[in-house]
Amino acid sequence: MTATTASGQQARMDRGGQQGRMRWVGLLALAALLAALGWWWAQRGADPKADTAAVARGPAGKTPPGERRRGGRGGNDKPVPVRTGEVVRQDMDVVLDALGTVTSTATATVRVRVDGLLQSVHFTEGQQVKAGDVLARIDPAPFEVALAQAQGQLQRDRALLDNARLAARRLAELVRQDAASQQELEAQQAQVAQFEGTIKIDQAAVDDARLKLGYTRVTAPVSGRIGLRQVDPGNMVRSTDTSGLAVINQVQPISVVFALPQDQIGALNGRPDGLEVQAFDRSGGRRLAVGRLIAVDNQIDATTGTVKLKARFANADGVLFPNQFVNTRLRVNRLTGVPSIPEAALLRGAKGTHVYVVEGGKARMQLVQIGPRDRGRVAVTEGLSGGEQVVVDGSERLEDGSAVDVVPAGAAAASAASTASAPGAARRGRPAH
Repeated sequence: MTATTASGQQARMDRGGQQGRMRWVGLLALAALLAALGWWWAQRGADPKADTAAVARGPAGKTPPGERRRGGRGGNDKPVPVRTGEVVRQDMDVVLDALGTVTSTATATVRVRVDGLLQSVHFTEGQQVKAGDVLARIDPAPFEVALAQAQGQLQRDRALLDNARLAARRLAELVRQDAASQQELEAQQAQVAQFEGTIKIDQAAVDDARLKLGYTRVTAPVSGRIGLRQVDPGNMVRSTDTSGLAVINQVQPISVVFALPQDQIGALNGRPDGLEVQAFDRSGGRRLAVGRLIAVDNQIDATTGTVKLKARFANADGVLFPNQFVNTRLRVNRLTGVPSIPEAALLRGAKGTHVYVVEGGKARMQLVQIGPRDRGRVAVTEGLSGGEQVVVDGSERLEDGSAVDVVPAGAAAASAASTASAPGAARRGRPAH
């Protein structure tokens, strides 16, 4: 029993020793991991230019005499490379931009007016047609027969009328000679009137038959561009057909309908007719046509808070198509001799809309009030007078009073790319749109 107790105690001591060694090994591994993390963090946060800066500062870590901090944010010793643009006084158009839809001046569906067999078609799909042009023909034979029948009926009744009038004249002579009664004369005169009425009915029947025969020639109701043919020759067509033979859209001239917010209606100055409207493609980069404003709707859409306007374009080159989406620019006024800057120079920040003006190699923040925009430039109503140089590229690292180096456009673009990738680079303002 004593031997058994001793062996148990020895086993527990061995297990305790093993656990102690494992604990020390774990602590050593954790310490090594923490040391590696500390070294990695120190290397990551190190400034590769620190040694050069330390040498430049000297043993005491101070800036040598005569040296001072220049440049933008981050303590960069070099001037910030920038590209500038001039503040120019010019005439600026006050324009209102909107999205519009092209609509045809007139739209007409070519329909037949009599039932019959479509004998031939005399138009090419997509061609320009004029009002009155013959577009198709319906088999005229049945209508020619109907016309001949109506004319025969009219001729017969005219003969009966002539005979009745002759009889009436004879009876009138006999009445004067007391050879016939007045009653017989009146009866004959009534028959004459009856035949005269019949002649009018027959004449109307002849006119109707002739009109229907004319309807076998299907003509264009309006001038414009004709669309795709809906019915081929050889098919029966009826006046009740909803699709018709084709659709004609009048595209010369053509209209554009667009909507403006109700707050901008006051800019029309109560004289909307005749204002210039320009139509651009969907990207807004290519001008398609120039027209005139012809109408403003008489009410505001309560759902959208907008009012519709219509402009008319000559469209002589046919560049505008019905249902085409276009960007419209309505010119409502023109400012004369107003300072203007490139849009790229305009920034927005905590202090408001501003630009950086370059004076004596330094950038000065200048708050501005802006007006209309036109062709990549913005009118400045307050803050600039004209002739100043404003930063248009490289303003990301500028602050009020930063030293700048004005460089050509190509060099400025390369410098901007390199500074944008530098650690700690941040924008002080963002472009204003």
